[in-house]
Amino acid sequence: MLHQFAPAVPRLGLAAFRTGQEALHGVAWMGPATVFPQAVGLGATWNEDLVRRVGEAVGTEVRAMRKWNERVGLNVWAPTVNLLRDPRWGRNEEGYSEDPRLTASIATAYTRGLRGDHPTYWRTAPVLKHWLAHNNETERDTTSSSVRPRVLREYDLEAFRGPIEAGTAIGVMPAYNLVNGRPNHVSPLLREQLRAWTDQELVVCSDAGAPSNLVNSEHYYDTHEEATAAALRAGVDSFTDHDQDSSQIIARLHGALDRGLIDESDIDTAVRRLLTMRFLLGEFDPDQDPYAGIGEESFDTPGHRALAQESAEQAVVLLKNDGLLPLADDGENTVAVVGLLADDLKLDWYSGSFIRRTTLREALVERLGADRVIYAEGSDTVRLRAADGSWVQVPESAVAEQQDEGSFNPANATGRTDLPPVTTGDTPTDLALIDWGGGALTLRAIEKEREALPQKGGGGRRVGGLYLTVAGDGYVRAAADRPGGWIVQETFTLESHGESHLLKHTGSGQYISVAADGLKVAAQGTPFSVEVVRRGEDAVAEAARRAGTVIVVAGNDAHINGRETEDRTTLALPPHQDRLWRAAHAANPRTALVLSAAYPYAVPEADDRLPALLWTAHGGQAGGTALARVLYGAVSPAGRLPQTWYASDADLPNQLLDYDIISAGATYLYFRGTPLYPFGHGLSYASFSYRDLTLTQDPDAATLIASFTITNTGDVAADEVVQLYTRESDPRVTRPGRQLAAYRRLRLDPGLSETVTFTLPLHVLGFWDVAHGHWTVDPGTYEILAGASSTDIRLTATLKLDGEPPAPRPVLVRGLEAADFDAQTATTLVDRTKVRGDAVASGADTPGRLVFRTCDFGARDTAGTSTGSASVILDAARAEPGEATVELHLGDGTHLATARVPSTGGPYAYTAVRVAVPELPDGVHDLHITLRGALRLARLSFSG
Repeated sequence: MLHQFAPAVPRLGLAAFRTGQEALHGVAWMGPATVFPQAVGLGATWNEDLVRRVGEAVGTEVRAMRKWNERVGLNVWAPTVNLLRDPRWGRNEEGYSEDPRLTASIATAYTRGLRGDHPTYWRTAPVLKHWLAHNNETERDTTSSSVRPRVLREYDLEAFRGPIEAGTAIGVMPAYNLVNGRPNHVSPLLREQLRAWTDQELVVCSDAGAPSNLVNSEHYYDTHEEATAAALRAGVDSFTDHDQDSSQIIARLHGALDRGLIDESDIDTAVRRLLTMRFLLGEFDPDQDPYAGIGEESFDTPGHRALAQESAEQAVVLLKNDGLLPLADDGENTVAVVGLLADDLKLDWYSGSFIRRTTLREALVERLGADRVIYAEGSDTVRLRAADGSWVQVPESAVAEQQDEGSFNPANATGRTDLPPVTTGDTPTDLALIDWGGGALTLRAIEKEREALPQKGGGGRRVGGLYLTVAGDGYVRAAADRPGGWIVQETFTLESHGESHLLKHTGSGQYISVAADGLKVAAQGTPFSVEVVRRGEDAVAEAARRAGTVIVVAGNDAHINGRETEDRTTLALPPHQDRLWRAAHAANPRTALVLSAAYPYAVPEADDRLPALLWTAHGGQAGGTALARVLYGAVSPAGRLPQTWYASDADLPNQLLDYDIISAGATYLYFRGTPLYPFGHGLSYASFSYRDLTLTQDPDAATLIASFTITNTGDVAADEVVQLYTRESDPRVTRPGRQLAAYRRLRLDPGLSETVTFTLPLHVLGFWDVAHGHWTVDPGTYEILAGASSTDIRLTATLKLDGEPPAPRPVLVRGLEAADFDAQTATTLVDRTKVRGDAVASGADTPGRLVFRTCDFGARDTAGTSTGSASVILDAARAEPGEATVELHLGDGTHLATARVPSTGGPYAYTAVRVAVPELPDGVHDLHITLRGALRLARLSFSG
């Protein structure tokens, strides 16, 4: 019962059950289904009602598909609520926002739709991914996120807390990474936080292979029995490991039982949770399950198609507009639609397959007619010549071969072995070469007939031929409709080799070699020369010169350079695509850039030069239609950025792994620079005025009511996303420059007004007070800011909260937990023990520094005598030989003590290091601690 694939138990009438069905923005991995915009696009709608309806549609299709495919499961692993702390994260498209409150509200809406509104039975049972502080793919199963208590409580936990407290999610999936040196799959926070938020039974499903990682890659435990027992005791209920083979997990559990590491009650607890979920899904009383009757008629419905288009429209963000948009349709003007994504819609790792789809090119042809739409993809047309002078040839039968879109499964390589291999000969085949950045190239056979459009609404590929790929037999074929697969087989790199190049296949790590029966991968490659027949920017410039307006569509393929297992190294637009918008603009100044992408780009020069820029996440099956309607004004854009767009890589922390957003100045909450586009930004074809912000405080209810009026002062009906932020005017600790407290998306006709009222619990003004170990709202002055983005503030009001100021840290009474610092440099948080607790670690080379504000060392006695000599006791550990030191100073530089920490024999072997302090200071001071050498510090205490 504790494995992902639980077997049937006939004697109890239990059917087989599988945890886990991907459903991030549609039913995934099970064939064709309605494909909605990526999660980050749903976050960009800032519309809880819309996202709830998308969740309802996805949950309904899960139920419908289960009727003909028993592999479709009702325990859905969605949504991903990891915060978009760093836009270089390879899975940026899976999250909703960098802000915890926006993420929590959108996640609650989506899970509410997935769950359904029946008081007893659930449509599906959503599991939130990935607990906790998971925002990097680089070495994701061995890296540790250093998360200080304030960031943990104010940031990472808040995203998960909303859906759990709302009762719309059944549980969580722990992430691969470690937090403060301890793997998430044995985190005490599962018990101390997650399960404390609700009385509902929650289910914790491990990530795939993670239980084995505890021993194999993380080396956190010596044996799998110890690791499995620790995960079970920590709260993991369902183990996802070794695919469908449950025997190894079961053997480990038996071994743990035999060794006394767990007992039957531990297993009973997990099984009870899993069976409770199955009860909620109606498995044991289907005659009472209100969702049991959902069938094929509820799949791919007109309503779902309309919702896919509506959500794609609401996700479009207008970044800049100098009057170019909306485009006017006078019946004559032509438009050039160019770029690598102009006639393509991209899927991602967690997409379903398209049943139907419309690219921007198709949508514009439908709106304007084929004679008024000029198209150029912008790929380079090249030919490859082998060292012997022969040309790379794609067999004619493969060039025009179509592949059924419905066969797409991201878990499998897309290459086919039933097509003939690519060969060499006297006649070259023109290939479309696209440089996706970072050296990653794709090559695609070019069809001779390129003018015909794909069938309207069809599921087939776009015009342009099939991608060169490498299948299991090692031969190169034109046999893939698109890049895909867990290991992408359709990407290559060019390595210089004298005056030629070696073509390296990324998926296998081998080189392309010419053999008698075709091209294949080998340890030694054949040198090729690359002949450019036509540059992509030349084709784009020609199309731009012939058109009245140019739309350049750039972006990413979600399987290349930024995806699961691969972070980005830069925010820059790939050079190939950068050349395309520059060529289009040079030929025609009426050029707009559409970024159809899973993440932000740094495009300051495009912002400076182009009259209009838009961004949309990959918009699902209706992405092209949605963009066309926005471009021509049928829809006024009202999407808002769910994360900061930075002007350059230099604006980001040096390390992707710097999870301390306070010290790093990361996200809009703490960023101290000027962003390219701020959090919450998005323009409209209408204009809106804000007036009359009033605040009313209800001390009895501990709430604050903020009210103001918004008016559509433009000429068109449009949505506006009103945003309410808070900030503390003179905080005693580092606080956000401003923080989202509430928002609402509303629609107004021209000239109409609406009064917007938000009721806020006063605790949203607070923070986690590490000095006293609780959430606190300090007395003082606060600003309440209403506006159209985090920087476009239209109204400000102040609020004064009375009360006693917080007391200083009572260090003589309580001592200091090292992790409860107010500021740090060059330290990391680590596990104090393998079970619970945190410590601070420093490295061998760079001194670590900790600051503790307002420490109360007591007062002089009535005779004016100081508190006198004392000792400071450090709980410290040091695995390395030799000694390290801990130095204590006051904020004014006064030296208090230096303690030498000897080797203790291991990282968890703490010892009490006592050092005399000749004279403790009196009164309140900041305490500075310097750690020199590799050591762990868990706690400080003082004694007389």
